[in-house]
Amino acid sequence: MTCGHSYCPIFSKVTQFKSQRLDKDNFVGTAPSVFVGRYNYPNLNVGILAPPDKVQEDAELYDAPRQWNARQFGVQDVLSFRGALINSHFKTHIKTRPRFLELSQEVAMAEKPVDVEFLLEKKPVYQIKTSDIETVLGARAELRKAMLQENVRIHPSVEKAVSDADLKAADALQILYKKGLDEALLTRLLSIGNLGVKTQRKLVPTRWSITATDDTIGKHMINEVKQYKESHYHAYFGGYLGNYFLILMFPRVWSYELFEMYMPSTLLNQEKEVKWTTDYEFYEGRKTYAENCVGGYYSSRLGVLEKLRDLKRQSAVIVLRFITDEYTAPLGVWVVREATRNALKHRKDFASENELLSYVRTTITQYFNYNADEILRQSKVLRQIRTQRTIKDFL
Repeated sequence: MTCGHSYCPIFSKVTQFKSQRLDKDNFVGTAPSVFVGRYNYPNLNVGILAPPDKVQEDAELYDAPRQWNARQFGVQDVLSFRGALINSHFKTHIKTRPRFLELSQEVAMAEKPVDVEFLLEKKPVYQIKTSDIETVLGARAELRKAMLQENVRIHPSVEKAVSDADLKAADALQILYKKGLDEALLTRLLSIGNLGVKTQRKLVPTRWSITATDDTIGKHMINEVKQYKESHYHAYFGGYLGNYFLILMFPRVWSYELFEMYMPSTLLNQEKEVKWTTDYEFYEGRKTYAENCVGGYYSSRLGVLEKLRDLKRQSAVIVLRFITDEYTAPLGVWVVREATRNALKHRKDFASENELLSYVRTTITQYFNYNADEILRQSKVLRQIRTQRTIKDFL
């Protein structure tokens, strides 16, 4: 309750799940995903995630960000799905192949969640954990034995990519993404060591694999977008789970900048003033990791690039993210990706830069009671637009 609010969704879920049946050291659950920790690298905890019972319908909803967004699930819904999972884990080095790894890799490849029988060293301990990057996790227990209860169905494209011993991980991610497989599956495959040249495959912490997947797909898409004509003046506005995005596009060559605004008296900003962070890249791209906006930078960029690819245009893009008190628990960077995609469904067109920026100021004042001028003054991309002359200026 240190945030000052009278209701804590995380605490409510801890209380709820502690009262449920978690008092046994064996169960059969329908496993939708795997999780690779990052602490003590390169010796990591690898977990198979599953609820304490078989799930007959909609088992994929326990790890399905796109579905959560499509069905407009709220914070409580996501906490319910993810908090119900038991993380049955084992420890291993990133390059060794312990007895549970092959089973974990099969779970990661599965087209649908599979039933697994778990025997644990001790009864699960419930300790819900949240993160700005990873999705919520619930109970934990050390794994003693695990056995598949059914045959695993694998998408043919996944099976082909995993069996190709000479296919690089970056190329595999791109191929599978073009086949329409979503980021949650791609992240699992990369994290559990299913992709890459056979002799170089290793475990990758889930936190890292999420950003690596967004970044790898995004970089490839940037090269495609750079071949297109420049866009017109556009603005997009929308969001999800208290994360609102105002996305501005200018008729210039590719560049991208993200501002993250933490509104006052919220989960991520308990002060009375707005706090913000920013990262950017120009046409040449970034050479270093986006230290300020971290994983959200790459997730939002991916959504923007998907839109530009569909429009067959390139653009100088400024993204303004507003994190409000509706976002009552950190659920993972997938929220940024899905909120960006939602915003990009609602477009307004403008005839000039002045009209576009006037709309920006009015919208931010109306929805967030905030003066946008300071952010616009700090924008590196907007400064370049105003100072860097192009060939068009001489025509």
